[in-house]
Amino acid sequence: MKTIADLQLGERAFVKEFRQEDLSLKLLEMGFLPGIEVMLDFVAPLGDPIGVQVNGYCLAMRKEEAATVIVEESI
Repeated sequence: MKTIADLQLGERAFVKEFRQEDLSLKLLEMGFLPGIEVMLDFVAPLGDPIGVQVNGYCLAMRKEEAATVIVEESI
């Protein structure tokens, strides 16, 4: 299973599901809906946080949070 935390810079993927139920509601409210395309936009110099493009905006999130979002690769 690949997560957002596993993506390379510029790589795109589709949100599939969430590993943590308590965090999933927060992420759903921010636009991480199943089936939506996301792209890894930037990684901070020390590796955390990361920036993810979703629904036309860039969202900074901790790598720990990104590891809870399971994705499937874009074709």
